[in-house]
Amino acid sequence: MQTSTEQSTRTDNMTQTYTTPQEAEDAFYDALDEGNLNQLLSIWAESDDICCLLPMHPMIQGREGVTDVFTHLFSQGFGVSLAITHLGWIETDDIAIHQVEETILAQPADTPPPPPFYGTNIYRKDQTGWRLIVHLNAPTPPPPPPEFVMPE
Repeated sequence: MQTSTEQSTRTDNMTQTYTTPQEAEDAFYDALDEGNLNQLLSIWAESDDICCLLPMHPMIQGREGVTDVFTHLFSQGFGVSLAITHLGWIETDDIAIHQVEETILAQPADTPPPPPFYGTNIYRKDQTGWRLIVHLNAPTPPPPPPEFVMPE
């Protein structure tokens, strides 16, 4: 059974309406940058049929798991500043798949910048607007072996 605080938080999270998948995606990365947990959770669908795969973490499924992982990520009091490059979109009336390259911006001065991550964000349109249902990302793969030839 949910407490009134949990119910209030869940309701407050859904007050924002995203009229396009791009609007939802912009809000997602803004919330990551700002470390704003409530804003970030407002983008996710109110469903247990959601999942998130962060680099070097196991797959997280369900609303509670997504909430827990981002609560932990933001527990240090700051967000994650990323530069986003859009690589491709596939959109229908109620599903949108966005492929992005995520580059970490804030690095210590004496540390070389890490390679980018590649992400896939999947949004579904429901009665509340566009909501994130899948966020998957992975580190840059190593280069292929020299003998690998791409088919033409």
